[in-house]
Amino acid sequence: MKLSERERDRYNRQMMISGWGAEGQVKLKKARVVVMGSGGLGSPILIYLAAAGVGEIVVVDKEKFELSNLNRQILGWEKDVGNAKAVSAAEKLKSMNSDISIFPRVMEISQENIEDIIDNADVVVDALDNWDTRFTVNKACVEKRIPFVHAGIYGLSGQATTIIPRKGPCLRCIIPGKPKDAGVFPVVGVTPGLFAMIEVMEVFKIIIGFGETLVGKILVFNGEDMSFNKFEVSRNPTCTVCESI
Repeated sequence: MKLSERERDRYNRQMMISGWGAEGQVKLKKARVVVMGSGGLGSPILIYLAAAGVGEIVVVDKEKFELSNLNRQILGWEKDVGNAKAVSAAEKLKSMNSDISIFPRVMEISQENIEDIIDNADVVVDALDNWDTRFTVNKACVEKRIPFVHAGIYGLSGQATTIIPRKGPCLRCIIPGKPKDAGVFPVVGVTPGLFAMIEVMEVFKIIIGFGETLVGKILVFNGEDMSFNKFEVSRNPTCTVCESI
């Protein structure tokens, strides 16, 4: 697979990054990335994956846009209220970059369909808002040995990590118990926007193969005092998910 002249022109500035180049851009063009959600995290994730030229993007979301989503879910516009998030997002992304393929899947993620959803994925990205589904995705990614990039937010704070099976801990190693889901929680768009950018950067590094990822680390941000902290995390030898590999 080669880049067209149009693609070389379009992606010229990012191909100037050390370790990226035309070879890295071809890797992005050949990649399939599955994004779990198209809301506060998912919207900017999808925009920047599409803008960078990821060849196949799957967006999974069962919900429809509501007016209360629009302060942060930037792929949802007023005209989209009542419409399926995944479909509305896919339409805008295709208009943004006609050279890539977008596959909307309006469905609820479950243990029964998760393997089908992530089939042939190079990376799976967490843009979810509940822990049960996160752990379902984590388990399937570990079993299929697919990199899984996680982020979660609350108000002005959040955390991010990257799971690469066999190379570091999974999400269950890091969080062995189930955190309490917050239900309707406070959020302003800049917080998921920030963590979405971190997740996308991890995706690029995984696919292209340069830089250092957050495998074995968790990055925590507190917007109240603008502090970033990074902590080492390890595999749990008794983890019921990791024992399968």
